[in-house]
Order: sequence, then C-alpha cells, then structure tokens
Amino acid sequence: MQFIDPHVHMVSRTTDDYERMARMGCVAVSEPAFWAGFDRGSVDGFRDYFRQLTEFEPQRAGWSGLTHFTWLCINAKEAENVELSREVIRMIPEYIDRTGVLGIGEIGLNKNTKNEAITFSEHLELASKLEELILIHTPHLQDKYKGTRMIIDMLHEHSEIDPGRVCIDHVEEHTVGLAKEGGFWCGMTLYPTTKCTPARAADIIEMWGDERIMVNSAGDWGPSNPLAVPDFIQEMRKRGHSQAKIRKIVYENPLEFFRQCRRFQFDGPAAADA
Repeated sequence: MQFIDPHVHMVSRTTDDYERMARMGCVAVSEPAFWAGFDRGSVDGFRDYFRQLTEFEPQRAGWSGLTHFTWLCINAKEAENVELSREVIRMIPEYIDRTGVLGIGEIGLNKNTKNEAITFSEHLELASKLEELILIHTPHLQDKYKGTRMIIDMLHEHSEIDPGRVCIDHVEEHTVGLAKEGGFWCGMTLYPTTKCTPARAADIIEMWGDERIMVNSAGDWGPSNPLAVPDFIQEMRKRGHSQAKIRKIVYENPLEFFRQCRRFQFDGPAAADA
C-alpha cells in the first residue's frame, strides 16, 4: 500500500532510508523544521537550514522517486531564546513561498515555559497574517496534557485561525480527545520507546475513528524508525481493518490536510490507486 509520511525529519536520515521508504510504498514525505540536537547560535544558522529544507532535501528525496514537502519555524526546543526566535520569525517570509513549503511548523511547547508560549503565539500571529497551515509539536511525557491544554487555549485566543487548518501532533490516549473535540487535525507519532506504538495508534483509531487523524514516524537523529507507518499498516491489517480505512489514514487524510495549502502540488497516484 502506498502511503505518505506527514512528519519525518529526513535531514537526520541517510539516503538509504529514502530508498527503503520508497520500496515500502512511501510516495511523499512532509518534513517540519526541527531541533538539530543542539541550539543554533544565530539566525544565519536557520537561514542555511531553511535552504537545506527547500533546496537540497527535495532533490535528495527525488532520487528515490519521493515528493518532499516542508514546514518552517524555530522549533520549541530553541524557542526559549525569544530574541533569536523573533529574528527567525521575521526571516520566514523570505522562504515561505518556495515550492513545497506547506506552512508554519512544527511550533509548540517543550517545557511549557513563558518564553516558549511567547514564541508560539508570535508564530501563530505570522501564520494568521500569511494565511498558512500550522503544524504543532506537543510536549513529551508528563508535560503533554498540560502543554496540549496550553496550546489549545492559545489557539482559541487567535479566534481567526480555523482549527481545520491546524494539526496538533504527537497526540496520545490522554490528549487525542482535546484535539479532535476542538476541531483540529491530529497526528500520532510512532516511536519505538516513547509516544505511540503501532498497536496503541490502532487502539486510538478504534476508539476515535479515522476522521482528521494521521500517523507518522517523525524519524530523526534519535531512536526512531522511518518505516513505522508500514508497521502501523500491518497492525491494522492484522486486526481486520479494510484496505479503504487504512488507506484513508495513511494516504487520503494527509492529502486532504495538505491540499489546504495554496502551494501544494502533488502528482502522486489518485487515492483509489494508492
């Protein structure tokens, strides 16, 4: 079955990973801006990173026949530095209209601090001004519920933002309801040691349905698996779910969300052929 990975950090992966994903049925990837494993020291570091995301990674993905999309922001782990964050946010419009850019993300909270909230809100202001899609990172482990509530409260303060143009990512059993009931899209990240396993993601689908929900690998430089979406597909098959239902989650739903971006162009197979 062909699939789209709507959240995977391919700058952290080898070219062999692109090839393996393609052999397993991946036809497109969406890469949010991310933390490099260390804090960058200047806006020029982000400028080079945005060039990598918008110039080189689409080319590298293309070597394996994949279409590459991306998102731009300063991520939550570096958002504590409000001065640098504001420099990066001012620079984003230089790159936002490049081919393959889907919007602002992954923004959000890491430790739920005041400075992170300031940076998150200023990203929302930019996204609202430019009418961009928004991809949101929710905190890890014990901070996730509190952080998700804080994020949704701040989104409500920006009442001009359509929840249907926002994806709240890394949801788990205790936060998926906050996203779904708020009218937002949500993503489940399939990590080997944290976030959701394929089995837990399948449980959530069985509880909450397949509307406005996606699964992703978020493959990065830490413990992660860029083939996690095929593992989810296999888990759903083992449980007897239909091909149509699985295809909706791993292919049609990402397309439906991404098509709201005015720059979105994709020549992949029609949903019925995926």
